[in-house]
Amino acid sequence: MIARIQSFLLNGIDASPCEIEIDLDPTDIDKQLLVGLPDAAVKESLERVRSALMNSGYAFPIGRTLINLAPADVRKEGPMYDLPMAVGLLAVQGFFRSAPPMLDLGTTVIAGELALDGRVRPVRGCIAAALLARDRGFESLIVPTENAAEAAVVTSINVFGVRTISELVGLLQGELDAEPFPAPDVLAMLRQAEPPIDFVEVRGQESVKRAIVVAAAGGHNLVMLGPAGTGKTMMAKALPGILPPLNPAEALEITRIYSAAGLLAPGQGLVTQRPVRTPHHTASSPAIVGGGAIPKAGEISLAHRGVLFLDELPEFPRAVLETLRQPLEDHVVTIARASSTLQFPASFMLVAAMNPTPKGDVAPGEVGRREMDRYLSRISGPVLDRIDIHIEAPAVPYKELRSAPIGTSTAKMRDQVAAARARQHERQGPVTPNARLSGKQLDKLAPMDTAAESLLGAAITELGLSARAYDKIRRVSRTVADLADADAIGAAHVSEAVSYRLLDRKV
Repeated sequence: MIARIQSFLLNGIDASPCEIEIDLDPTDIDKQLLVGLPDAAVKESLERVRSALMNSGYAFPIGRTLINLAPADVRKEGPMYDLPMAVGLLAVQGFFRSAPPMLDLGTTVIAGELALDGRVRPVRGCIAAALLARDRGFESLIVPTENAAEAAVVTSINVFGVRTISELVGLLQGELDAEPFPAPDVLAMLRQAEPPIDFVEVRGQESVKRAIVVAAAGGHNLVMLGPAGTGKTMMAKALPGILPPLNPAEALEITRIYSAAGLLAPGQGLVTQRPVRTPHHTASSPAIVGGGAIPKAGEISLAHRGVLFLDELPEFPRAVLETLRQPLEDHVVTIARASSTLQFPASFMLVAAMNPTPKGDVAPGEVGRREMDRYLSRISGPVLDRIDIHIEAPAVPYKELRSAPIGTSTAKMRDQVAAARARQHERQGPVTPNARLSGKQLDKLAPMDTAAESLLGAAITELGLSARAYDKIRRVSRTVADLADADAIGAAHVSEAVSYRLLDRKV
């Protein structure tokens, strides 16, 4: 007798169908075979399934049992096949002859890890499985209860959460009421998201806050240069609070990435705030951009639609920083292996902070200047070219530290960003912020008056800027003009944009 159970396999953050076929011959010698390129965790699942079934009061089939994971030429990994294997082993023994229509095994996708006592543990990638089930025309998805909230975010699919193998058997035999997990109100969840830090808590640094508004309004990358203890890290973590709120499609994208990485908290259905990732400067290239024998998302993908904050930028290995060059331009990262090539989304704002020297401040005189130049030279020119805004975060005077918070608040900065983004949406559509305008688009959408063109030409010549930096200045100028509610770019807008090229130098 043959049973077929539908499940899925993860390819990066996307799910592909996986059919589990179980063939039982009770007249042959008692032996179990598992084929279809299983990894070690999948091979061990037979013993987990055996104990879970027997400890839950169900019989493990006796005879020759062949389990095939199709497609057979794609490697299967992880414990997500425990639950569908258990269902298949029960199905070949005739357990589910009277399943309710909405839980027909032929139209139901099943995934979950089993404990030895029959409890069902959460697995990775359930939101991707829900998207797969919906797109392939399946009617239902059965997952661990802890994963039901994330899967239920996907509409047009019945999601059922189970806590034990006995509860799943009761559902499939029609002994328990088959009530799908309620779909969450995604828009309400996104509206309730509150920023963790308010900019009003940051004393002083009004010029830095202005640069952050420009960066958020146009989606520009930003680096802050200044001594230790000036609030650089705090401002970077507060930045997502002034970005536009996530829309449902963006929240779903981020949740897919975190679900595939196993970083969703149990019962969390949706990531409702833009992520802020802060990797340590000892992180390796695979940790930052993604990789591994079986490729997984790195920090730049976990920061998708949010902020990647690199504190102490020059302390990162130069090879790690160089790997950011392609993702910063293309907004995706491609990881190639001999067996497959995977692409992960990487549309993030790079925000970096750095001290001027390893000691944290600059000594007076030429010696201090040379020390600062040596330290900053750890960052290559091409990497700096890809950062639109360079701003100094000076030490905060004692008087401002002691005063009551009277600086610009997150709410005011958010309103400024929203108004500038609205102008961009009207002019160039909702998916292309100013930071991503091409040279051809800039020629059309960022007209300059004569004074502005003259000032930009002089700045390019005197600073020895590259062609990429030239376009960066034009993009930032366009954003500054949007914040001023101006159609054309004037000299004042270009002057402010040029002032944000603090670290440019002849190379």
